[in-house]
Amino acid sequence: MTDQRPRISVVIPVFNEAATIAEILFRVQAVDLDKEIVIVDDCSTDGTRDLLRMIEDCAGRTPGVAKIASSGRELRADNIRVFYQDRNRGKGAALRRGFREARGEAIIIQDADLEYDPAEYAQLLVPIETGRADVVYGSRFLGGPHRVLLFWHYVGNRFLTTLSDMITNMNLSDVWTGYKVFRREVLEKIDLREDRFGFEQEITIKVARGGWRVYESPISYSGRTYAEGKKISWKDGVRALWCLVRYGIF
Repeated sequence: MTDQRPRISVVIPVFNEAATIAEILFRVQAVDLDKEIVIVDDCSTDGTRDLLRMIEDCAGRTPGVAKIASSGRELRADNIRVFYQDRNRGKGAALRRGFREARGEAIIIQDADLEYDPAEYAQLLVPIETGRADVVYGSRFLGGPHRVLLFWHYVGNRFLTTLSDMITNMNLSDVWTGYKVFRREVLEKIDLREDRFGFEQEITIKVARGGWRVYESPISYSGRTYAEGKKISWKDGVRALWCLVRYGIF
């Protein structure tokens, strides 16, 4: 890769996603944007690391293409960088590492579980690249197509989002969305602390306090069930409430 900044950095936190990591990389690479992909493995134990090490090894070769045995497809690897946590620290910690390593003008968070569609990057970037926004949240509740499931997750999300909006005085519809996009200068000026899913609430409060311009854009959503590998739980909802107090009041 050259010293010139790519247009975007796609930061992918990964923990035990051996079944989906190759497919999400194919989908991200299919997006026709100048990009780098920054993967942070959060000490996976299911074979994810073996696949990432193979991709990382191919990234340093010519022509920088990895052959994915499970699919028989070839994956461009020369714009992929992989970092490994020494122990399982959580999504927030993995994102902090990814943000430090990212070199793009804009930084997009991409989960590895196929719930969010990389084909929507271009529409998420529009408010930033037209100079109207510093941060963009992709909202699952603004009319995009979505898989129908997990009613109580929806209720919990709406409840926590409403509390967050009361504290931040913003009218976001989806604080807990996995699709968040930032101008790099925003992340450089925010001190993040949360190691796990509390990151979502922390970053929202700190963006609001920083006076950054925030837009929302409708996105599609293909949610997973717990049987399919969903990791967030009621404990993360409790942590979200604590984060509302910790970062919203103190």
